[in-house]
Amino acid sequence: MDTEFIRKFLPMYVKAAGLTLRLGAAGILLSLAVGAVCCLVRYYKVPVLRRVAGVYIELARNTPLLVQLFFLYFGLPKVGVKLSAETCAIVGLTFLGGAYMAEALRSGLEAVDRVQHEAGMCLGLTPMQNMRFVILPQALATAIPAIGANAVFLIKETSVFSAVALADLMYVAKDLIGMYYKTDEALLMLTVAYLVLLLPISIVFSLLERRLRHAGFGRAV
Repeated sequence: MDTEFIRKFLPMYVKAAGLTLRLGAAGILLSLAVGAVCCLVRYYKVPVLRRVAGVYIELARNTPLLVQLFFLYFGLPKVGVKLSAETCAIVGLTFLGGAYMAEALRSGLEAVDRVQHEAGMCLGLTPMQNMRFVILPQALATAIPAIGANAVFLIKETSVFSAVALADLMYVAKDLIGMYYKTDEALLMLTVAYLVLLLPISIVFSLLERRLRHAGFGRAV
């Protein structure tokens, strides 16, 4: 193991990890927003939009992110739409993640017992207040594990961003292996970098789930 090589190129991994985290965070946040809209459209069975959301979810979940990125980065310019590599990465991650987040949130909403809906209405809450104060907290407590798993999944999916010339972690590792043939060192730093990024996310979501459960959310009251 060449420790000098690791010390020399570690800053490149740190910079690449920053880019990976920035793009991943943007994709996760936008995915949650898209997922919430699709979930509510399907949950309330909004005409037409419900079907559109269903088609989108199936399309996004059954096509690889790499194919979506190729379409955005190489296909759209053919019709005059040019997006930067970073924009393509965020849009692609959001397109993919929104579908998974929608299903995670929908499973949380459907897990809330119908009695909880009726109890809120009996207390005089409006449908909006009932959703905000009664249904949504319980649904989120149930959906948190799936949301956390999706967040980790989306960060890992950023490994394909190198295909559109983004200097993410995978791009740096492949570049160093190609130039110096230091496969073991490059892959070791790549593995450690992803662990450093993903372990805190997993721990945070686990603690959040435990706290919500302890507070009584996710259980019938």
